[in-house]
Amino acid sequence: MNDTPVLEVKNLGIDFGGLTAVNRFNIKVNKHQIVGLIGPNGAGKTTVFNMLTKVYNPSRGTIELNGREINSLSTVEVCKAGIARTFQNIRLFDHLSVIDNVLIGMHNSINYDTFNGIIRSRKYRKEEKEAYQKALDLLNIFKLQDLKDHIASSLPYGAQRRLEICRALATNPSLLLLDEPAAGMNPSETAELMNTIKDIRDHFDIAILLIEHDMKFVMGICEEITVLNYGTTLAVGTPEEIQNNEDVIKAYLGGA
Repeated sequence: MNDTPVLEVKNLGIDFGGLTAVNRFNIKVNKHQIVGLIGPNGAGKTTVFNMLTKVYNPSRGTIELNGREINSLSTVEVCKAGIARTFQNIRLFDHLSVIDNVLIGMHNSINYDTFNGIIRSRKYRKEEKEAYQKALDLLNIFKLQDLKDHIASSLPYGAQRRLEICRALATNPSLLLLDEPAAGMNPSETAELMNTIKDIRDHFDIAILLIEHDMKFVMGICEEITVLNYGTTLAVGTPEEIQNNEDVIKAYLGGA
């Protein structure tokens, strides 16, 4: 049995000029696990995601994905290695169709070269057909298959959120980072998203690390939670332990 964590972060930190935004951050996410990263606004949560995906280069510390250090990789290489993410603000190709947004996410698995694409060879046609079917299968999981030909910007807000997650999964990740996936959703949409995320974890057998301010959502879906405050780790524990942690209540939950 392979006990190597999908993600292991050790003493991660980043400085912007003379300001330390995140310092000595540690987290471990195991296969098939859903882990939450919470804390007040400005605590450094999205900065952590940006370091994990190499939008920012950490000033110190190490990031290991499936036992491999990935500090030296570029953003594109990190994606190919197995980390996919969504953003606080939805980032779709607004003027493309729903299915084209998902197909774009499949660049990691396309193996034909430019020449095969130009001449539309048998290899090209085979891979395009397989990619299209996989995109349809993903859209079906998110109940978006009937909207496949709609322009992405025409979708309701909740459907756009689901489409962004769908596109991230198209990269075939081993770790999915979700940055406030329930933001802007009504209670019904949020409850449905909770079930969808659990289904994603089970169906794709992946690990999920998420940032979220909706504490009902976090406590209902996460098996472990790390709390950030002023760029440092305030607490780590199960949802029950975090809910009863006096430091967390004082710094964050008491005002939530």
